[in-house]
Amino acid sequence: MRLILLGAPGAGKGTQAAMLSEKLNIPHISTGDIFRYNIKNGTALGIKAKEYIDKGLLVPDELTIDIVKDRLLQDDCKNGFILDGFPRTIPQAEYLEVALKSMGVKLDAVLNIFVADEEIIKRMSGRRVCPSCGASYHLIFNPTKAEGVCDSCHTNVIQREDDKEETVLSRLHTYHSQTEPLIEFYKRKGVLLTVLGKDAVVATSQEVLKVLGV
Repeated sequence: MRLILLGAPGAGKGTQAAMLSEKLNIPHISTGDIFRYNIKNGTALGIKAKEYIDKGLLVPDELTIDIVKDRLLQDDCKNGFILDGFPRTIPQAEYLEVALKSMGVKLDAVLNIFVADEEIIKRMSGRRVCPSCGASYHLIFNPTKAEGVCDSCHTNVIQREDDKEETVLSRLHTYHSQTEPLIEFYKRKGVLLTVLGKDAVVATSQEVLKVLGV
């Protein structure tokens, strides 16, 4: 299965991608991971990307798609892949379409995980992490036994910058303006499937498997 996952930050794309990757035995491809791999290993594409990143610039779409295409041409993608975090914009989707066509590959589905903004803000702004051992908590869904203190190592838990409400609101604004138009883009192509992201991860996973027919 060749699949793209869409959804706002905090909708649970990464969690569902990991579940599908294991179940279908196909790679979960995050653009962030590919960039880090190429930069760390000093590949030609990684060196080019690093030049932009070091200057605080966005990596151009053409270079991003070259890095994604290079990953999709690897042997473990022969039976399918799950793209998470790419494409983020209509131009990226158009570049990807051309790249896949040149590879003789067709998308099976684009899965959109829908979660309302209010729910995302509640989910993300309630997250807490232990700076010492990395344990994750949530003020509502998974609170620490003693308020503000890690169950495992008794260090005070913290809220990451990414999870602060003002940061979440900014990320949601970017998503709605840049990425959300992809829903209509793929709907017109007849490959869009939508599920409602639920509070319980297992419940969302059941919906995902059902809509994909796996």
